[in-house]
Amino acid sequence: EWDRWLLMGLIGVAVGMLGFLTHQLIDCLTRLKWDLVENYLQVSKRTNLFYEGNFHMTWICVLGSGLAMILVSSSSVLFFCPAGSASGLPEIIGYLNDTSMQHLFNIKTFLGTFVSCVLGVASGLFCGPEGPMIHLGAIMGCGLSQLQSDTLGIRLPFVTRFRNSADKKNFITAGAGAGIASVLRAPVGGLLFTLEEVSSSWDIRLAWQTFFCCLMATFTTDLLSSSFYGLVYRGHFGFLEVERRILFWDLLDMSVLAFIPTILLGVLGGLLGALFVSLNLKINKLRIQFFNSIPKSSLRKTSKLLETSQMLNLSCKLSVTLKHMRTNAVHNFVNIVFCISFCPAAAALLAENGKQGITYLFKRGTPGEFGYASLCTALAFYFILSCWTAGSAVASGLVIPVLYTGALYGRIIGLILVSIFGIQTNEYGAWIDPGLFAAIGAASFFSGVSRLTISLTVIMVSMFS
Repeated sequence: EWDRWLLMGLIGVAVGMLGFLTHQLIDCLTRLKWDLVENYLQVSKRTNLFYEGNFHMTWICVLGSGLAMILVSSSSVLFFCPAGSASGLPEIIGYLNDTSMQHLFNIKTFLGTFVSCVLGVASGLFCGPEGPMIHLGAIMGCGLSQLQSDTLGIRLPFVTRFRNSADKKNFITAGAGAGIASVLRAPVGGLLFTLEEVSSSWDIRLAWQTFFCCLMATFTTDLLSSSFYGLVYRGHFGFLEVERRILFWDLLDMSVLAFIPTILLGVLGGLLGALFVSLNLKINKLRIQFFNSIPKSSLRKTSKLLETSQMLNLSCKLSVTLKHMRTNAVHNFVNIVFCISFCPAAAALLAENGKQGITYLFKRGTPGEFGYASLCTALAFYFILSCWTAGSAVASGLVIPVLYTGALYGRIIGLILVSIFGIQTNEYGAWIDPGLFAAIGAASFFSGVSRLTISLTVIMVSMFS
């Protein structure tokens, strides 16, 4: 079995390198876009608040750069690899349950999904890279275990004993788990995710091999991330800093009394999760009916391309227009949207890729950082637009959007508790903190949408420890 373990390790390393590259490219493109926007914004150095700016040029820069990315992103899955559309996770689950699907694991699907994922997330759409990374990991698991490609006409004379349906599915399962483990830095969570959500058959041998694959993927991503930031070498290869290794690093102290609002958040997460899924199904049903009513295939694909462009257009209009509104109700919200390049402490709500925004929502000891109006405004926008984005013609994931949405209403519950009991400075009352309930709310909404339980718990614990 040494060759099987060797392949599992190689798949994990390859997926880890891919996860590192994905995150680095998204960060680079996001930073380039905001560096361009910076030229048309004026900032008060004393207050760190935007007071004036060229509204039209700001909107053109935000929309233009994002639109260029989203057009390439959507075109890559519409015209280059239709099998890479949306997240790819349902297709992987279908294949592992003996549903025949063409072009799901070929090189064109891999390239198209990768390009679409990176540009879609960097453009500013309310989505994340998690779903496509599962698909990309599964493709790498398939390709490295079979060592053959019909597209490239390659058929290497190695590991031929794995060229059967059962072994192929096992390596695809391990690759999918490595994809989620790499993007969330959670090897045990990746293993349990494949067990709970992906795999159709399971045994103890596959469990250990999948865990080894996930472990190698996480280690490779962490190792490369330790020395590179924005694809620039920092000279700290192998130094795994805690803040860089853990996505949302913060200490969480709890009290038994915290279980009362936690139960409320669990119920709220289930209700809102059901609403999100129901609304998304209705949107996708209408989307399918509308596009199927268009007779010409080329016109149908162009209409899908226009839909993704319109989603980005709406997001840019909302953010740029709100920036110029002077009412106190949206003051914090507006400031946060456009302070990403200038004021990191305020750059939380509607951050470009969502991860930075989640980090600030989870932050402890900042009860006055965001008000009710800013949180409720962001919650309404993010809930609706992320629900609309899911299922569109862009390779995108839902993990970051659902964590973000849950963190928003979780922090609102935390603010309500602070309003009732006040800011607690003693160690026994420190659990009354909006950041703590933002983390609990994120987990509740994630569970409500995905129906995950055990694997989700492990993933959330891995993010914080």
